[in-house]
Amino acid sequence: MKIGILSRKAELYSTHRLVETAKERGHEVHVINPLRCYMDITSHHPAIHYRGEKLEGFDAILPRIGASITFYGTAVVRQFEMMGVYCVNESVAISRSRDKLCSLQLLARKGIGLPVTGFAHSTKFTDDLITMVGGSPLVVKMIEGTQGVGVVLAETKKAAQSVIQAFRSLKANILVQEYIKESNGSDIRCWVIGSKVVAAMRRQGPEGDFRSNLHRGGKATTVKITPEERSTAMRAAKIMGLRVAGVDLLRSNHGPVVMEVNSSPGLEGIEKTTDINVAGMVIDYIEKNAAPGKTSTKGRG
Repeated sequence: MKIGILSRKAELYSTHRLVETAKERGHEVHVINPLRCYMDITSHHPAIHYRGEKLEGFDAILPRIGASITFYGTAVVRQFEMMGVYCVNESVAISRSRDKLCSLQLLARKGIGLPVTGFAHSTKFTDDLITMVGGSPLVVKMIEGTQGVGVVLAETKKAAQSVIQAFRSLKANILVQEYIKESNGSDIRCWVIGSKVVAAMRRQGPEGDFRSNLHRGGKATTVKITPEERSTAMRAAKIMGLRVAGVDLLRSNHGPVVMEVNSSPGLEGIEKTTDINVAGMVIDYIEKNAAPGKTSTKGRG
């Protein structure tokens, strides 16, 4: 098979592992920087050009689109869909998961457990917004933030008022969320491929930090997830429309709650923690499912 991996850096652990694994299986693999692609948008012969040449003959595309390039990256994925190329995660699903507000609304509509979440434009009724999510301590989160950036724990009502007003004065869209104290600064990352959770790890934030992101100093350990956690992760990925996803859960007193569904989860933490060849499972999935024209959206937004 001829497989394209949309990634800005071939040397990243996740990209390198996927390339290495696919080549071991005898596949032809190309790492394509989506920002270097340019597109011919026509009705009958849509095309993508890259470094002066037309990209042709691909059996599958595996998007690894960073949050900072979501708009252009998903446009490239959509163009491949228009060309009838199988995309592991489709443009609509990636865009849906990257919009934190939209993704939470979709998950809530389907009955997925979530932290109580508030969203407002005006700061006029901040006190009521704080009360709505159960009061302080609470979490204030920028919708545009990623990897723990723009996430603040406000431990008192006064602090919550100040943080909310500060973010809104910068014209930032924010979510105000219930703080799940019983999670003790840890979460569970579930790797979903197709309709299965193939691996899971528990991430613990460093001393004094409630954020569990590994690149911020968090530590990962193996974890046995419950049937309810497994079901929640699978359903969350399916609701987003993602075939490959990282679903982040918190263990709360009222069951698992979803914090985020990631369309480009990293491989390094999960593989090194669990010793599971997750990259191999991704390539397995592509081998079994890739076929010309097998795209549900056909490039439609």
